[in-house]
Amino acid sequence: MNQSFQVDLRGIVDLLSHHLYSSPRVYVRELMQNAVDAITARRALAPTAPASVWLESPKTTGDGTLRVHDTGLGLTEQQVHELLATIGRSGKRDELGFSRHEFLGQFGIGLLSCFLVADEIRVQTRHEGHPTVYWTGFADGRYETRPGPDRQEVGTTVTLVPRRDATDWLDAARVRDLAALFGEMLPYPVRVDGDLVTAETLPWQAGRAELLRTAEQTFGFTPFDTIALNVPEAGLTGVALVLPTPANPAAKSGHRVYLKRMLLAEGAEDLLPEWAFFARCIVDASELRPTASREALYEDGLLESVREQLGAQLRGWLVNLANSDADRMHRFLAVHHLGVKALAMHDEEMLRVVDQWWPMETNMGRMPLEEFRRRHGTVRYSANNDEFRQLAAVAAAQGLAVVNGGYTFDAELIERLPLLDNTIMVDRLDPSDLSTRFDTLDPAAELALRPFTAAAQRAMDPLGCEVVVRAFDPPSMPALYLTDRHATFQRRLRETAQVSDDLWAGVLSTFEKAEAQVRPQLVLNHRNPLVRRMSALPSPALVAVTVSSLYGQALLYGHHPLRPADMALLNRSFLDLIDLALPNAAPGSTDDDV
Repeated sequence: MNQSFQVDLRGIVDLLSHHLYSSPRVYVRELMQNAVDAITARRALAPTAPASVWLESPKTTGDGTLRVHDTGLGLTEQQVHELLATIGRSGKRDELGFSRHEFLGQFGIGLLSCFLVADEIRVQTRHEGHPTVYWTGFADGRYETRPGPDRQEVGTTVTLVPRRDATDWLDAARVRDLAALFGEMLPYPVRVDGDLVTAETLPWQAGRAELLRTAEQTFGFTPFDTIALNVPEAGLTGVALVLPTPANPAAKSGHRVYLKRMLLAEGAEDLLPEWAFFARCIVDASELRPTASREALYEDGLLESVREQLGAQLRGWLVNLANSDADRMHRFLAVHHLGVKALAMHDEEMLRVVDQWWPMETNMGRMPLEEFRRRHGTVRYSANNDEFRQLAAVAAAQGLAVVNGGYTFDAELIERLPLLDNTIMVDRLDPSDLSTRFDTLDPAAELALRPFTAAAQRAMDPLGCEVVVRAFDPPSMPALYLTDRHATFQRRLRETAQVSDDLWAGVLSTFEKAEAQVRPQLVLNHRNPLVRRMSALPSPALVAVTVSSLYGQALLYGHHPLRPADMALLNRSFLDLIDLALPNAAPGSTDDDV
């Protein structure tokens, strides 16, 4: 035998209040949405029918209730039973003229949301050519219809009798604020206690002054610029407001979204592509779908298409700005270069903008990559900040121009430059390449330095480092620690294998390459006065101490990772230098004698 489900209305209200809606305030939105939809349905049949919604708070009603009146289509008694008293039924809505794209219905759960603040809902409604129907619904799941005097006007009045713990939600000031928040852009006039809360035009159609005022009120800033948005496929119009200050790329952007001119969300996410975190939007759409709570956008193919088209419109604004207003483009990039660089990671037109406009750090001064190529040819870059800081001055002294690719996206964008022109040469700087540009010593000087270099090499052999003496600028730099990238990788691979179990060590050994056994170099600068004095030290022990100290200083200066052996050497050489600096105490002397 077939039986019907039994519905606990109080349980459903609890479900709505705790899991579907973020706040009871949505009851005002649902009441206005019902009223506007009823007016729209009536005007589809009679275009000249009156169109207005007015709310009367307890301040006006005087009995603690809230009343919402509309001049909409109204309902017959049969429709009241089909729509007001049956939760979730949507099959009759198209027939009655209440078809909507949203997941929730005209009445059903929408009207049910009023039980978030009310114990009793009274509906007085009249359809053209039919008597007035009086319907009352109770929070415990009961409802009743009764006869009453006919009202003269076609339309509906909904009266809410508040719950004891929800009277604040029906306060006059709060009702007015919520009606203005949700319904400011509705196409029909809405009044609360006689005060109009709807605007005559959409903000992006009311002129720049009004748009700037809206931006200040909505988001709290005066935009750097405004960008008109239009996606006919989704019935979307609106405006993007460019932030005047940097935005956090990791933070989700919140946009104000209206659906059929009713506020859907004050902080909707994922309306724009991730790279467009420099903009906030105010938009109205007619075809996008809301989630069940009607407080966010439903992720589907149409929303994805809208996101792509809005991204293309922001991209077009950027290209136009670059082509038409150099000063503003510089000011924009100074604030939002991360967003532009993020877009340039997969968009060649934006890559061209970065190439032409964004001044990158180089050891020859800040300049765009296009200018760098014009001056120096090959775009040689350092992949991280530490490497650039270590080598920038040395490379500049050798006439080698280097770009710092250590900032977010910079190295990847430099590698993408050949996509713009296949003649562009890009080369990542390998620190070991610098040693080939250093001046070698004349044979007589090399011969004189052999005892020193031999002693220095003996000190560095346990650390797997090769000591070479070269002459390079600047003379103030005594030593550089240079290592080939591939050699560094192989060395770390071997070190990891030594502390791993046999299985993992065997896996790592498959990546080892015999030809990569190139040792890092400690390059001593013969033009540095300290190095020349060190080379004249008579004792191999003193040479070992001083060279070990320079080795440690070179590691720290280049921000190289320190192995346990390096740390031990640093500590030992430091203590040895202190010991050498202190005078030897004579036998029998006291501290006061020293």
